[in-house]
Amino acid sequence: MIRLEGLRKRYGDFTAVDGLDLEVGSGVIFGLLGPNGAGKTTTLRMIAGILEPDAGTVELGGHDIVQHPKAARALLGFVPDRPFVYEKLTGAELLQFTAGLYGLDGPEIEARIDELLDLWDLAPWRDQLIESYSHGMRQKIIISSALIHRPKVLVVDEPMVGLDPRSARLLKDLLRSYADAGGTAMVSTHTLELAETLCDRLAVIDRGRIVAQGTLDDLRRTAAIDAAGLEEVFLRITRGATDAEIDRALEA
Repeated sequence: MIRLEGLRKRYGDFTAVDGLDLEVGSGVIFGLLGPNGAGKTTTLRMIAGILEPDAGTVELGGHDIVQHPKAARALLGFVPDRPFVYEKLTGAELLQFTAGLYGLDGPEIEARIDELLDLWDLAPWRDQLIESYSHGMRQKIIISSALIHRPKVLVVDEPMVGLDPRSARLLKDLLRSYADAGGTAMVSTHTLELAETLCDRLAVIDRGRIVAQGTLDDLRRTAAIDAAGLEEVFLRITRGATDAEIDRALEA
């Protein structure tokens, strides 16, 4: 459902993404990991069609995001790391507006809006302006807007930001159910515990390149560590972490 080939993006003399090749199939939760500045958010924004690659291709369900943007984006739900919301809309109005972007309206969408608001316990605030929402409530309404059209591909950048423990657990269960039903989820996160427990497959990006990918066992083999957790594996794979630094981090 997601296919990247030779994907590159530069900002002046800085190469943020340097020739990524990646395929993610249906029914998979895929974790995208890397240090700050590794190119994760730039990659996700190219997948979402917000940024145009300098080279290479992004395909969603076989549709090139640049050549056939409408068909590709119809398959996609995207939750950015810094979401923008129209604060003068109510929660229900934002979901109605988002559905309208996909040409959806009528009783079926109204039922879908009720379903999503109930899921996140937002029904009491459906007619309140978003400017009155807490940070966590805004995150919930953004996730809901990404799901309103039942996308086949869901891309989420730092999904747990602002969510309380109950809502974070609900989102994890939601992503698992989504993938089990055949959806494809790509999640970028710095929370390695989340990635270890949630993701079926993982890729580690460092300085714009994929340096390891596969299951956790595959990453363990890359790091030459048996039976280690993802934190230690990640620190050994990414550049600049000496054994002494790893030991200090694990003891902290």
